[in-house]
Amino acid sequence: MKKLFLIGFVVMVFAAQSFAQFNVGLKAGLNYSTIKAENNEFNESGILGYHIGAWARVGNAVYLQPELYLGSKGADLKFTQAGTTVEQSGKARFTTIDVPVLLGTKIGMENFNFRLMAGPAFQFNLDTDDSAFNQAVDPDFYRYRDFVTNLQAGAGVDFGNLSVDLRYETSLKDINKNNGQKQNLIHLGVGFKLL
Repeated sequence: MKKLFLIGFVVMVFAAQSFAQFNVGLKAGLNYSTIKAENNEFNESGILGYHIGAWARVGNAVYLQPELYLGSKGADLKFTQAGTTVEQSGKARFTTIDVPVLLGTKIGMENFNFRLMAGPAFQFNLDTDDSAFNQAVDPDFYRYRDFVTNLQAGAGVDFGNLSVDLRYETSLKDINKNNGQKQNLIHLGVGFKLL
């Protein structure tokens, strides 16, 4: 019983210290995304996309930063048409709602600091443009999941109310329904702290 009380007390003290600082802000930025196939099913080239949304940061030297933003991702793909050796081009485009939940640490002063962060990012596909792949050898290979779990890791700098983040994101599971495709992104974002 004493151990349970002690654990509860430590958790409450940590929670009180974590909530000692709470910030909310807006963010926007660009991302460069690619989609890689397991068996080189297609040739790909990346596309430039965007993200815009909001973030909250709870904590001080160690913090939790949940975010919510609207974004675009995808790739330009070249594949072989079914029953032929004809190469066709297609675009896989996603409009997404992304919810990263990042654990981070910051070094420096309140108004100027360097941050490192990592954590899961939950991707909800609102709209997928994959109709160009109906003529592919395996059209189902190009049907994408509505929900994907990703991993983000990166670094950032805070200058007063302004923040700049650079992150890498990769999918933890295949993004297509038949398996075999993974997405990778590089995010560059600028945020503004409101509170």
